[in-house]
Amino acid sequence: MELGGKSSRAKMVASGVIPFIFLVVLVVYIFGPGSDMLDLGVPLPEITIEKIDFVDSEIIATVRNTGPIPVEIVMADVNDRFQPAAVEPDRFLERYEASKVRIPFEWNVAEPYTIGLTIQDGTRFERDVKAAAPALESSLELFAFFALIGTYVGVIPVAIGLLWLPFIKKISRAKYHFFLALTAGLLLFLAIDSVEEALAVSGESLSDSFNGALLVATVVVLSFLGLYHSGERLVGTARKSKISKPLAIALMIAIGIGLHNFGEGLAIGAAIGLGSIAFSTFLIVGFAIHNTTEGIAIAAPLSREKMMLGKLACLGMIAGVPTIFGAWVGGFAFSPFMTVIFLSVGAGAIFQITLVILRWVRENDQSLSSAPVASGLAVGMLVMYITSILV
Repeated sequence: MELGGKSSRAKMVASGVIPFIFLVVLVVYIFGPGSDMLDLGVPLPEITIEKIDFVDSEIIATVRNTGPIPVEIVMADVNDRFQPAAVEPDRFLERYEASKVRIPFEWNVAEPYTIGLTIQDGTRFERDVKAAAPALESSLELFAFFALIGTYVGVIPVAIGLLWLPFIKKISRAKYHFFLALTAGLLLFLAIDSVEEALAVSGESLSDSFNGALLVATVVVLSFLGLYHSGERLVGTARKSKISKPLAIALMIAIGIGLHNFGEGLAIGAAIGLGSIAFSTFLIVGFAIHNTTEGIAIAAPLSREKMMLGKLACLGMIAGVPTIFGAWVGGFAFSPFMTVIFLSVGAGAIFQITLVILRWVRENDQSLSSAPVASGLAVGMLVMYITSILV
């Protein structure tokens, strides 16, 4: 019996390994003896100018080889006039390798510029800058400034939204279900908004080789599945620890909103870092009004619970403080790729939380097609749309 068991186990392992071995052999053959099949057509070079910094009497362009073949940067120009340039660490770029092109140039604040780079085969790539602004230099003062902006945009508005908790506590059961559905509507809008922002950043700043739309979809689905699993475990742990389910749901909402607000902080920090002062001010005011509704989303599930002020403050901090970290990252180390990732993770998290809230509404014997729930969803979406117009 024991030998038979070992034999069947070996057969099972072999049935899983053998197809993998055939796959490896196929790939090795294609890139080895069968590589002639890959030589059909002409591979086209591509480079992406990811970032342009204006420092003193110099323009620094961060460039990445996003094409299928190695390239060599041979010339640089500003406004169609060739300029001397130094490439660090060197001008030869393998696929996805990045370098900095330093162009000595007496630039003027607020003037538009077009930065062009030419590679060895004569192909030229360019990027426009609508208004030149000095690159930010790290300092304690600027660090504190970004923290203050993140507080104005994330922490304070969420705290203001939490002040609606006493009002929600006093309303009837039907109105309570309305506010739960309102929360779901608010969060659903945030999730869609995060996806839209991620697609916009990928379309403007990422090369086609990264497949921006597919990257967003993949990260949204993976974060949804990961957080759905984590959320189920959190609710299970809450039951064992005698923590109420509403508190567990409020915690999940705060985490999801925090991930979303990190992305908002990235947008504000990047806008300030790029010198778009008017645009960044617009973002600050718009997000401040917009984010007040996020406090309502956290407060609604807790309105039937005895709530301690300390726990409520912690939930508000979890939702709001990531805005500060996002502003730091966006201002000092902006990366289009990471921005797309974080916005997509936030979207997946909020989609998961929205599902949890709607399931909870169903568990409370309230049909999703009932008047309080349907109107709550509609009003939540509408409120978020109206406040988003200010952003």
